[in-house]
Amino acid sequence: MDNLTIRVSCRTEHEPLHPPISQKIHWQLDLSFRHFNYTTPLIESIRGNGASSVVKPMPAAFVGAPMESSKASFITKMVLLDAAKAAVAPFERVKLLMQNQNDIIKSGRLPKPYNGIFHCFATTIRHEGIFSLWRGYPVMAIGDVFSKVIRYNIFEYAKTREDIRWTSMRVLELNCVAFFATQLLVHPFLYAGTRMATDVKITGNLGQRQFNGITDFYRKTLKSFGIVGLYRGFNITLVELVMLGALSTGLSPWKQYYSYILQNDYLSRVMVEFGFDICGKMATYSMDTVSRRMMMTWGGVKYKSTLHAIAQIWKTEGVKTFYNGAGAEILLCAAYTGTVMLVIYVADVIRAATEKGSDDGRSALGFTARWKDPRGK
Repeated sequence: MDNLTIRVSCRTEHEPLHPPISQKIHWQLDLSFRHFNYTTPLIESIRGNGASSVVKPMPAAFVGAPMESSKASFITKMVLLDAAKAAVAPFERVKLLMQNQNDIIKSGRLPKPYNGIFHCFATTIRHEGIFSLWRGYPVMAIGDVFSKVIRYNIFEYAKTREDIRWTSMRVLELNCVAFFATQLLVHPFLYAGTRMATDVKITGNLGQRQFNGITDFYRKTLKSFGIVGLYRGFNITLVELVMLGALSTGLSPWKQYYSYILQNDYLSRVMVEFGFDICGKMATYSMDTVSRRMMMTWGGVKYKSTLHAIAQIWKTEGVKTFYNGAGAEILLCAAYTGTVMLVIYVADVIRAATEKGSDDGRSALGFTARWKDPRGK
């Protein structure tokens, strides 16, 4: 009996060092949101404390899922990530310009196609100025904030429902409701951001634009197409996001496996996550192109439906057109990953300095200025 106790104790002590495959590779639902780059927050483990027999633990597949611990933490993360997105917003506009350049040419606002990513950058800066690279970003940022706040409040409300037994199916249903509600409210911002970003100045016409701001855009859209006009490309967007979520879920075991192997190598782990992210985006990029081209329906550009848009693009421009701007998308993801790494590094340095200062009984963010005697004394 003593030998059995010793063996059990050794197994318990060393088990974290050698977790079974079921712990290394476990499934988690991951519905990523396009252009917001925000992983779906699942409900954290709800454990009974003995006071109530109604509240049940979460299914094992969902234990340890990411969830903001507090409102302050949620706001901090949102501000830092939005700052990173603002830094890489120029890549987003270049990607949209290259992705929709054929429709911009049809509308008579672009004389000829761009010759590449750098040519698009140079042409935009030369004709519109460097700050025009952020055109369309403010309205997308507003949609981003709304998306995060809506989802945060939905899941915070769900955490307070102690009368519900959170099974895997109910967690899935909650994610679907949050997903659809978010996209229904945020899509008009995505549509407006796309149209504003692709609204280039007409050369030789005193730099005239089609829209003189976000208010003018919404006024013209509602006047010409009604509220339905704000939801062009909505159907294919839902299909794209469901496909992206399915791919993310399917690749999640492999991603977590390699992350476990490289847990002591932060840079390699980030590169692996970046590779999986790019694979998912490239797999659904053609649907993203169709969605954006549907949003360009105006004036000389007319698509009756999603299937009509796919058929017209395929017939008149070829399959390659579905991947216009894919290089800019890869650069966007790389720049965003690098910016987030830099933000995390700076935040860790500041936090370490603050903790050290707190341990010493003084602020670590302060500094001491000393006068150096020119005589060396």
